[in-house]
Amino acid sequence: MKDSNVASKVLFEIDTNINDIVKKIELLSYVNPINIEEEKAKFFQSKYLADPKFQYPEMDFDRFQLHRQLISQPIELIENESTRELYEDTIYAYSGLIQCIQTIGTKRKFYYNSLRSFGTPTEQDVENANFILHFEEEKDSDEQFQPKYSPKETEALFRAYSKQYDFSYHIKFSKDMSAIAMVLNNIKTLVISEKHTFSDNEIAVLTNHEIGVHMVTTMNGLLHPLKIFSNGFPNYEETQEGLAVFSEYMSNNLTVKRLKELAYRVIAVDSLAKGHSFSTTFRKFVNTYDLDRETAFNISVRAHRGGGFTKDYLYLSGLKKVYNYYKSGKDMNVLLRGKISLDYLETIESLAKNGCALDSKYITDSYKENKNTNKTVDFILENLK
Repeated sequence: MKDSNVASKVLFEIDTNINDIVKKIELLSYVNPINIEEEKAKFFQSKYLADPKFQYPEMDFDRFQLHRQLISQPIELIENESTRELYEDTIYAYSGLIQCIQTIGTKRKFYYNSLRSFGTPTEQDVENANFILHFEEEKDSDEQFQPKYSPKETEALFRAYSKQYDFSYHIKFSKDMSAIAMVLNNIKTLVISEKHTFSDNEIAVLTNHEIGVHMVTTMNGLLHPLKIFSNGFPNYEETQEGLAVFSEYMSNNLTVKRLKELAYRVIAVDSLAKGHSFSTTFRKFVNTYDLDRETAFNISVRAHRGGGFTKDYLYLSGLKKVYNYYKSGKDMNVLLRGKISLDYLETIESLAKNGCALDSKYITDSYKENKNTNKTVDFILENLK
């Protein structure tokens, strides 16, 4: 048996080496098309027949070198079995993300790499999505959904909301993104769409989702001795998005309309998995689900960007898993330690006992009290399988 200090030193060296590698990659920085508006105009002009030809940011790292550095880590020297398995899984996960990035825009190659990294909806996931779509949503004319705030006004509202948390982060604007706001974990930055006018509901949803969870877990992750809490555990995306949407629920901002949006994302990824083209997916939303063309286009872009990005179905499955976790009476704060996964909670507790993991410093404000009053949303969440 090696001296515990030597074993600990090996673990931290490997963790640091992986950190040096993965901090160079942020999938969302590469998978968002840079010509969405131009291609949308062409697509609409084609009467929804000619698939968009998206362009993407250039990769600014040597993918072969990163693969080599990842695989060469001496994880066999990590004595604790569960910790060793965690880092083995981590290496495979990040190697998969590098493969995703290097094949963006290559259609099926990217799709298969995305499939390896994020999976695809099960029949149960699709059934849950269809179950949600049976419910009547709130009216678009409701005051809470009316566009009000410019991107600069939205920035100010984010800043005001964030005063409750003792941390700072950057905000920048972008015209090339498929979301209206997102957090880039590796550079502690909130990105806001400069083309969107935001409603009261969107402000409430995004502040709780992006800052209350994504930024909170980013900042908590940075406090740990091990960098893996900041960079992300394998398959952390499902837990992370589930936590973020659950924050919308706890703050009384999760609507049936929003749940339907998540359901449509599952349908879009399922369409992708069935081999349907962008235009086929789009027309399905317009003709079958009676969506307006802007909404149908945006949902289709999210699923088909890069050549087939399957991550979007995880929001709904993650929400159900986090909701079940909460209803079982377990401590939500342990899930805020960083970019962690429900699958590794026992390993995380073992790391905590060895002084390699810390309790959450920042706590999602909405988790302090369940303020949801929407009985339909409660019914839906209770009955998802």
